[in-house]
Amino acid sequence: MDRVFTGVSLLLVAACAVSVRAADDEGRGALRDLRRTHVVEAVEKVRDSVVNISSSQRVRERRSIFGSFEYTQQSSGSGFVIHEDGYVVTNDHVVARSTDHRVRFADGRTYDAVIVARDRRHDLAVLRIEPDEPLKPLTPGRSDDIMLGEDAIAIGNPFGLENTITRGVISALNRTLEFDEATYTNLIQTDASINPGNSGGPLLNAAGELIGVNTAIRPDAENVGFAIPVDQLRDLLPEMLDITKLYQVNFGMRVAGDSAEVVEIVDGSPAGETDVRLGDVVVRVDGEPVPRAVDFCIAMLGRRAGQTVTLDLRRGDKMTTKKVQLTELPKLDGCELAWRKLGMQLEPLSRAAAVRFRLRGDAGLVISKVDPNGPAAREGIKEGDLLATLGRYRAWPVKAVGVLLRDVARDAPVDVSVYRFFKAERPAQFDRRLYVR
Repeated sequence: MDRVFTGVSLLLVAACAVSVRAADDEGRGALRDLRRTHVVEAVEKVRDSVVNISSSQRVRERRSIFGSFEYTQQSSGSGFVIHEDGYVVTNDHVVARSTDHRVRFADGRTYDAVIVARDRRHDLAVLRIEPDEPLKPLTPGRSDDIMLGEDAIAIGNPFGLENTITRGVISALNRTLEFDEATYTNLIQTDASINPGNSGGPLLNAAGELIGVNTAIRPDAENVGFAIPVDQLRDLLPEMLDITKLYQVNFGMRVAGDSAEVVEIVDGSPAGETDVRLGDVVVRVDGEPVPRAVDFCIAMLGRRAGQTVTLDLRRGDKMTTKKVQLTELPKLDGCELAWRKLGMQLEPLSRAAAVRFRLRGDAGLVISKVDPNGPAAREGIKEGDLLATLGRYRAWPVKAVGVLLRDVARDAPVDVSVYRFFKAERPAQFDRRLYVR
């Protein structure tokens, strides 16, 4: 009989323990819900969209009268996804000194990246990776309605500490920073901690929307950081993501503004031949809504000649649909234009050289000859250098160079990024401004 009572007692104790645990779990769950602030929700919303960007640069320094030495310098920054096909935004200064870029996600996925477009004056760059599956882009907010004192969340990789989250408020707007090489205006100031490695990462509002791109700090101050307003990024992306310059596709239409209004049509172009009109507002691209010009440009990324794009347009108070078939641009001799206008002869990067220096085959074009009396020679560019970017865009393939140079007038400035290879395995990079002859 005692054994029966003992068994029953054990069962009652076990049942009570389970009940207590269930009650404890329920209590912890309720407490966790109370702790789930808007900051937690915002971070969970964007975590998979923020990346670490690492670069390596071969540096050559003169150490003594006996020669120089070389070493590899590693740098780290941040970025965020703007398109599911693999387009990432960061600061230009994060990627400006290297051809070797790696993008790493919070879950450990890592990809090689190539620069698609750069805007040095505004310190912005777009990279492209080739992901295994569609990515999750950040939701862009607005910076024209930011309130002083509202919450601000910064996510990035300060000092290589990946996915670090800091929180503060919007401290001020329309700040100006002056550096030796550039002046940045209309910046957002925040006291959310921003440190080396945060550059290029997102500044978010309490809803998890992108409101700025973290770009600079005051090194002589504490918790005084600055971000490029998202509206400025939105204004620049349509030009940086121009499919004609990126993919050498003949489209012939440009949109702008808070609504994707058609502001330019090229006569005889695919868009011009399909009765798209100035003042039309693009509402959808292939069924996907495009509320603003930047959404339209992002929707057009990756398009190639031969593809047909369906545009739903609002014309006055009516809707109409147009199908535009993209075509190839007329062939342009990029090598001839580069030699005639810049005094440099170009050829593709050989596979052997790409393997030797651990470069992608599309990292740029080799400068195989320099006119001693041309613009390139006057700026110290030499035979064997690698031309990586021309203006805002990647200098690859040769056809792209033709598209980028065809309308550049005599004496007009052209910014280039060039990499010079030493005996070691990494290049040194420098930027030059050439004037077309």
